[in-house]
Amino acid sequence: MANSFGVFSSQTFLIFVLLPSLFSALTAATNPLTPRPFNKIYAFGDSFTDTGNTKTATGPSGFGHVSTSPYGSTYFHHPTNRYSDGRLVIDFVTQSLSLPFLPPYLHNKDNATYGVNFAVGGATAINHAFFVKNNLSLDITPQSIQTQLIWFNKFLESKGCKAAESSGPQCQAAFDDALFWVGEIGVNDYAYTLGSSVTSDTIRKLAIPSFTNFLQALLKRGAKYVVVQGLPTTGCLPLAMYLAPEDDRDGIGCVKSVNNQSYTHNLVLQAQLQNLRQQFPQAVIVYADYWNAFRMVMKNPGKYGFKEPFKACCGSGEPPYNFNVFATCGSPSAKACPNPYQYINWDGVHLTEAMYKVMSNMFLSGTFSRPPFSYLLSRKQRDG
Repeated sequence: MANSFGVFSSQTFLIFVLLPSLFSALTAATNPLTPRPFNKIYAFGDSFTDTGNTKTATGPSGFGHVSTSPYGSTYFHHPTNRYSDGRLVIDFVTQSLSLPFLPPYLHNKDNATYGVNFAVGGATAINHAFFVKNNLSLDITPQSIQTQLIWFNKFLESKGCKAAESSGPQCQAAFDDALFWVGEIGVNDYAYTLGSSVTSDTIRKLAIPSFTNFLQALLKRGAKYVVVQGLPTTGCLPLAMYLAPEDDRDGIGCVKSVNNQSYTHNLVLQAQLQNLRQQFPQAVIVYADYWNAFRMVMKNPGKYGFKEPFKACCGSGEPPYNFNVFATCGSPSAKACPNPYQYINWDGVHLTEAMYKVMSNMFLSGTFSRPPFSYLLSRKQRDG
C-alpha cells in the first residue's frame, strides 16, 4: 500500500543538492541562538490538535471529561483541555521551532504573538448542517473546518487585516514568517455516520472538497508554508476495535474496513494537494503521512518503546482494550495506567504524549512527510 502514495523523486535529488542548507535550516529551528525559521504558527484540526478550544462542557459528549484529571497528568501535571495525558503533535512542532505552546482561539486569543490554535475537538470537514439534515447531529461538536476558517478571518480582521486589503502591512505582519499546520480532519465525519444509511463514499465526496476549499482559502489569503496531516490508521484505535466484529482485521491486527476507509480518503486528499501545488507554485505544501507513520509503529511497537499497542491507558478496565463507551477516561469508574509512555493510546481514541512525540519526530525529522519538512525549512531559509 505504501508505494501507492507516490514519492517526490525530483525532491529527493534536490535534498541531496541542498543538504548543507537543509542542515543549517534544521539547526536554526532547534538552536535558540539562531533566528527562528518561523515566528508564528496557525493550527487547525480536531481533537488530535486542539489545545483548549473545547472543554468538558463543550466537547464531544463521548469524551466529556477533558477538563478533569487524569488528562494532562504526564507533562503539565494538570488538565489543559488537551485530549491526552500530555503534549500533542502540534506542541512538539512548536517546541522544535523554539516557539511557545499555541493559545486556543476561543479562550486566549489576545495572547497571539506567536500564533493561534483554531482546532476544535469533534470538528468535521463537512459543515454541521449536513449532519443536522441527516439527523446525525446528536451530541456532536457544531464546528467544522469552515468554522475555523471563519475564526481565522475574524482573527485577521482583529489585527487590521481585511480580505480586501490582503497586501497591506497588517496582513503582511500576520502572514510573514507564519507556518500553517493543519492537523488531521475527517475522522469525525466518518464516525458520526456509523450505523446510518450515509455511506463512506458520500462522506469522502463531501469532506475532501470542503477541506480543499478551506486550504484554497488559506493559500489565496497568503499562506506560503503549509503542512497537512492525513488521517491516521483509525482502525487501530481501541474504539474501532471495540465496535468492529472480530473477523474484520488486517495484517497488523487492526480493523481492516476502517483502515481501508482512511487509506482511500488519504489517496484522494493527496491528489487534491498536488492540484493545489500546481495552482499555488509559490507555496510549499507538505503532506504529513499519518497513516503510514502510525502503521509503522503498529507493525513493531517495541522498537518505539511501546508495550501496549491496542489497550487504552485510561479506561474502565474492561477487557480486552480497557475501553467502554459508557465509562471513558475521566469518568468515576475509569482510571489511568501508571506508565502511559508504554501505551500508544490514551483514552480509546486519542493518543498518549509518547505516541504523539513519535509521530511528530516522523513528520519533522523522518521520512513520513512529502516533501520532507527539512525541504520546507530550506525553502523558508532561501525565499523568506
